[in-house]
Amino acid sequence: MTTVADTHDVRDPGLPARLLAGERDALVPLLRGRPEGDFGAATCCPGWSVRDVLAHCSAVLSRVVEGRLEKGVFSPESNDRDIAERHEWPVARIVDELERGMTDAGPVIADAGGVLDGVAFGEWVHAGDVREAWSLPGAYEGPQLGLAVELLTHLTRAHGTRPLHADLDDTDTPVLLGAPSGDAPPARYIGDAPTLVRLYSGRRPPAGTSYELAGATEAELILYP
Repeated sequence: MTTVADTHDVRDPGLPARLLAGERDALVPLLRGRPEGDFGAATCCPGWSVRDVLAHCSAVLSRVVEGRLEKGVFSPESNDRDIAERHEWPVARIVDELERGMTDAGPVIADAGGVLDGVAFGEWVHAGDVREAWSLPGAYEGPQLGLAVELLTHLTRAHGTRPLHADLDDTDTPVLLGAPSGDAPPARYIGDAPTLVRLYSGRRPPAGTSYELAGATEAELILYP
C-alpha cells in the first residue's frame, strides 16, 4: 500500500511558474473583458471586493519580483496597506501589474528554495475567488487544476499538515497529502479535486456538494488558518 511518505518529497522548482503562467493566460483576458462595475462584486474574502482581491494579488507578486519582503509582509495589515495604495488606480493598471507579476515572479519563486511556493498556489486560488464572485463556471478548477493539486500536495508536506489519502473522482491515482505520521492512519477524502482545493484553502464548497472526509475535520485541513 502506498503511504504519504512515498510521494511528493522532491520539490519541483518550476511548478509554481507553470501554474502562474497557465492561470495568467486564462485569467487576464477574462479580466480585460469585464466592465468596470463588475470589479465591485463581493468575494468570499471578508471585506474584499474583486478589485481588492486583484490588487492584493498584483501587490504580492510585485513584492516577490522586486524583493520587497520585509518583516510582516503578507500579514493582514500589510495586505490592507497594499490594497489601499492601489485604491485610486484604474482597474486596467491593476490588471497590468498582475499580468507582469504572473509572468516575472515564477523564476524568483523557483530560486527561493520553496519559501515562496505558496504564493503561486494562493494566486491560483484567488483567481477562483474572482470566478466564483462573478458566478462563472470553473472556479477552483480548469486546465491548471492538476498543477494546483500537485503544488498543494507539496505544500502540505512542507507545512507538515496531517496525512490525508485522497481518492479523487478526477484521477485514477490517489493523492497523498500531508506529513507522514506513525501515530494514526491518514485521514481519508473521497470526492472531486476542486472540493479538495476548497477545503485546504478554507473555501466553503457549494451547497449540495458530495464528498466524504473521515479522520479529520474540514477546519483541520485549512493550510493557511
